[in-house]
Amino acid sequence: MEHVVRRYGLEQGALEVQYIEEHFSEFRHPKTADAIASRLRGRECLILMSMAPASEDDDALIPVAFKVGHELKAAETHPDLADLVRELDSCVRFAERKVFYSWIGGTRTEWREQGHYRALTEQQEQWAHDQGYHEMVVKTKNRFYAMRSTLARLQFDVVKLQPDPDDAAASKLYLSKRIGAELLRGHRTVRTVEETR
Repeated sequence: MEHVVRRYGLEQGALEVQYIEEHFSEFRHPKTADAIASRLRGRECLILMSMAPASEDDDALIPVAFKVGHELKAAETHPDLADLVRELDSCVRFAERKVFYSWIGGTRTEWREQGHYRALTEQQEQWAHDQGYHEMVVKTKNRFYAMRSTLARLQFDVVKLQPDPDDAAASKLYLSKRIGAELLRGHRTVRTVEETR
């Protein structure tokens, strides 16, 4: 299967992410386009969507999966990102290295198990490698069992567990993988990438 992946510029991409997040019941607080753009503005970032035919019209492509990520620096000033760097400081080396944070993403229920998220992840890794990143990190919660399984299949390693003393399901998992030519040689999806500004 060949995957159609669209890469979006910041403003249009933020609107597209706001739209697609409305299709996820597990997202308790979907992000607004303004919040997404505010988080990404002024930093190197990547917004990707996997497209597939609409069930009622095979000629019309609709977004069925998405991934958004950005550079993560040691000296972050955004409170959430500064906290993330503090949590990762003992297991991820930031000095003289570029670290990419795979921030948000998902696949709509009807299109899961079709390789869309893998295609987006592999495209994200290709882009990160081309931009000179050394490592990719991601954060999830213990209760997101399907996401944990997906990240394991994509060969992300758990580098830290932050237990929640009141609710084990709310414990946070931090995962990582090194970005390099060997990783790219293991890519399995066929992708066509379309640039959309």
